[in-house]
Amino acid sequence: MVPMRRLFLLFVVLPFIAVVVSGADNLTPRYYRRTCPKVEQIVSEVVTSKQITSPTTAAGALRLFFHDCFVGGCDASMLITSNAFNQAERDAEINLSLPGDAFDAVVRAKTQLELACPGVVSCSDVLALATRDLVSMLGGPFYSVALGRKDSLASHLRSVEGNLPRPNMTVSQILSIFSSKGFTAQEAVALTGAHTVGFSHCKEYASRIYGYNGGSQSSYDPSLNPRYAQALQKACANYRRDSTIATFNDVMTPGKFDNMYFQNLARGLGLLASDQALLSDPRTSPFVRLYAANQTAFFHDFAAAMQKLSILGVKSRRNGEVRRRCDQFNTISA
Repeated sequence: MVPMRRLFLLFVVLPFIAVVVSGADNLTPRYYRRTCPKVEQIVSEVVTSKQITSPTTAAGALRLFFHDCFVGGCDASMLITSNAFNQAERDAEINLSLPGDAFDAVVRAKTQLELACPGVVSCSDVLALATRDLVSMLGGPFYSVALGRKDSLASHLRSVEGNLPRPNMTVSQILSIFSSKGFTAQEAVALTGAHTVGFSHCKEYASRIYGYNGGSQSSYDPSLNPRYAQALQKACANYRRDSTIATFNDVMTPGKFDNMYFQNLARGLGLLASDQALLSDPRTSPFVRLYAANQTAFFHDFAAAMQKLSILGVKSRRNGEVRRRCDQFNTISA
């Protein structure tokens, strides 16, 4: 296990999976065909460069996209910076660990788009495209992204709590959150497969590896592989003094988007308690086992779930705008 400063990523051939998007009738993959025809090329070039220089970008963007969409819809409200009059979503405790590289990738792409076609492409569309391209860079599925989202006119810290799953939640609590957004148990498992890349900070799973259930300091969750648990204990030994210490979600292929996350659960190599619980709960275990055995099925279902996620709560011109800067509204907003 390694801290963040030693993270490395692998690049593999990009598979293509096309799944039809339903709903959000005002969105279409060709939305910018006349107003900004090179939008996908520009975003792809910017985020590719960013990923090469900062390998944490892809996993960070995937998490940023999820956090944005599950709180009020896919509207770039997570990109807004707090000010003296308002605390924005990104300052909620659960969002403080989101990598800055993910925000930077969107800002860089938006800057290039403003030069090419000013005032046309929304930040929420940039984030959706960037996430898709970065997932595919790591070997994940390439899917069509419908465009035409508008950016939110509000972003409030108070909107976050209760809308995002946490690592210490039960399967019932997690499924309840997903269900409230219109996702089935199978779609929840498919989206959770995003944990095949990225990292988690030690504080998020410390209760599994130190003093488990009130035992001695060296006791750990028995569902963990013993050697894995001991390695985590060693890697996180100083996590109370250094909150930045983190380990890979997937110890086997940490920089590759694949189905290893699901295979790891059966081996006792699931990092978060919520991950491991998916294997034992009868509502989710069939899908965990399916995806562990069949990467093609996982990629297909993940792509479909991401497309469904990407149209969640999208804003139109009536209740949104195209921001000139992704971190602030065009006009003063409460």
